[in-house]
Amino acid sequence: MSYEEQIPDSEKVKIASSFILAAPAGEFNEVFNDVRVLLSNDDLLKRGAANAFSQYNKDQFTPVDVPGASHKTLITKHNEVQEGTFFDPRSGQTFSFDHLRREADNAQPGQKDAAETLRNAIDNAIRKYTENHYPDGVSAVFASTSGGQVTLAICIEDHKFNPNNFWNGRWRSEWTATFASSGGPATLNGALKVQVHYYEDGNVQLQTNKDVSEPITIGNPESAASAIIAVIEKAENEYQTAISENYSVMSDTTFKALRRVLPVTRSKIEWGKMFSYKVGAELHK
Repeated sequence: MSYEEQIPDSEKVKIASSFILAAPAGEFNEVFNDVRVLLSNDDLLKRGAANAFSQYNKDQFTPVDVPGASHKTLITKHNEVQEGTFFDPRSGQTFSFDHLRREADNAQPGQKDAAETLRNAIDNAIRKYTENHYPDGVSAVFASTSGGQVTLAICIEDHKFNPNNFWNGRWRSEWTATFASSGGPATLNGALKVQVHYYEDGNVQLQTNKDVSEPITIGNPESAASAIIAVIEKAENEYQTAISENYSVMSDTTFKALRRVLPVTRSKIEWGKMFSYKVGAELHK
């Protein structure tokens, strides 16, 4: 009996799912195809790893064109109505989403939340903020009311995929708050994440995150939107600035301990223009 035959299907599915969930941004198809070859059982892969496909798309804030609308929304845990069905509050529709093909269809009228007026004001402000700060960014704002409490979720995603030059990257930020439906004090909690992968003749990954927590006051929709935008803009600007500064520090400290201070070009690496370098080729010299 071969070693492969000794591994039960449940363990194969577990291993395949772990590979899927660890796929770098923009490389789901490549990882899926590799896992498909390793498993050599399409039915088992699709049936057993279906939850991993779904979780990956929700974790990555996968953007999707909303059927019958001119905008995109995001696939997240916050707007999942049931498995494979999601809600777009901007258009007021539910739609089916294929987690393998990453396409939406079958749009149906949905039920907007009681806090729609507040949600819409924040959505408009976040959309303008995203357009001003993220070249290809997509944002979505979700609200749910229960027991006199409103739970708000703001999600922003932007990515740049350049497989021809062997690099991909994604930004995700998630902001949540729960407060009384009548308004008042609240805490806005943010989770900021950056994931970048360079893989020309090597494998260099950056995965970094930052948690933020700031007090806000929920008043009328316009003032609430302004307060939220102020917190988000300040925190995200500081985070991106800190990442850029860390690149400069790492060039003279961390990477100095790993390899020669100057590459063969005799010039310091400009981390802001990192995509123009053959990272893998340099690291293994």
